[in-house]
Amino acid sequence: MRSTPRTLIRHSAVALSALALVTVTACGASSPEPGAGAPAPGRSGFTPPKIESLKTLGTGEGQVNLVNWAGYVEDGSNDPKVDWVTPFEKATGCQVNAKTAGTSDEMVNLMKTGEYDAVSASGDASLRLIAGGTVAPVNTALIPNYADVFAGLKDKAWNSIDGVAYGVPHGRGANLLMWRTDTVKPAPDSWSVVFDPASPYAGKITAYDSPIYIADAALYLMATKPELGIKNPYALDDGQFQASVDLLKQQRKLVGEYWSDYTKEVQAFKSGDSVVGTTWQVIANVAAADKAPIEVTLPKEGSTGWSDTWMIAAAAKHPNCAYKWMDWIISPQANAQVAEYFGEAPSNAKSCELTADPKHCETFHAADEDYYSKVWYWTTPIAQCLDGRTDVTCKDYSAWTRAWTEIKG
Repeated sequence: MRSTPRTLIRHSAVALSALALVTVTACGASSPEPGAGAPAPGRSGFTPPKIESLKTLGTGEGQVNLVNWAGYVEDGSNDPKVDWVTPFEKATGCQVNAKTAGTSDEMVNLMKTGEYDAVSASGDASLRLIAGGTVAPVNTALIPNYADVFAGLKDKAWNSIDGVAYGVPHGRGANLLMWRTDTVKPAPDSWSVVFDPASPYAGKITAYDSPIYIADAALYLMATKPELGIKNPYALDDGQFQASVDLLKQQRKLVGEYWSDYTKEVQAFKSGDSVVGTTWQVIANVAAADKAPIEVTLPKEGSTGWSDTWMIAAAAKHPNCAYKWMDWIISPQANAQVAEYFGEAPSNAKSCELTADPKHCETFHAADEDYYSKVWYWTTPIAQCLDGRTDVTCKDYSAWTRAWTEIKG
């Protein structure tokens, strides 16, 4: 787990970034089916600019310029044993020039410069990149390894529009409920343990410090207050949004600490300052390795989560090398390496046979589509409701950011 101190900081930065309003045209997409987990396939609530995908793959241009999260493009300089870039360069003749970004906003801004060919975008950046015409559709026929990507990651609202792919899935993970087994009894199976104002663990509850956490409250209300009509935790009209904000303001009285630094959450659970709250599987692994008496679960209401996508610039100067990279990073061996190093479920189904830890895919539920059907992946909230409603306006991420400031006080 040598990667953990660096890579976990990446996800804190993703959700903490303040997202700009996406100005797009509504297209009247339909709502997801009940219990479908993530939003309906390929329907993101807007019509993207008309951009053609690459038709044929040619000779590599000799280099490729990437924008990526820490831990995604490793060439052995951080750890000599961790290197999937050098083999790629030898196999393709494409030299990799990588720029590590700390936030989704930084990624979007870097891609807008036109200096980069591809980016490992999270769901809170991908829609902005698509809507702004910064990235192009991807011709998956030119990416042989795409065929082995788990079906549950293809044609989703954050990586495809109306069945057209705008990238290749890199990996995924869920936001889980973690608790100390010596304190929290019986074992919880619901987010009510952190939202119920009568929770016996008041003052020792922890929550994720980010505006995107509003979606966690909305998801809980989907299950407990169906009269609100929430169908997608990232598509909230005025009333639904206010109910979610009110729940989080109520929860504020219960929270002992909001976390964005993984080390603080691990330490808090080890010391007992925190006994229950939201977490990631990789954090739970670290805490357990440090002898903290913890367990995790995916609560019965489901959870939020994340999935990253490699996307190609609409004006890529090295499109052939970019395509070669996208195929390489989701190849069985490379995807197995990055999934283990980063701490996530790989996107390529064949990667599970190649991980150093034979239980890695089991731990991260890589092939468990029933498990991930309960996960609503981070998606940029926009004014055009992502659940397909056209008779109301939903709250965009700038409103989420303002509300989070109020919630935190």
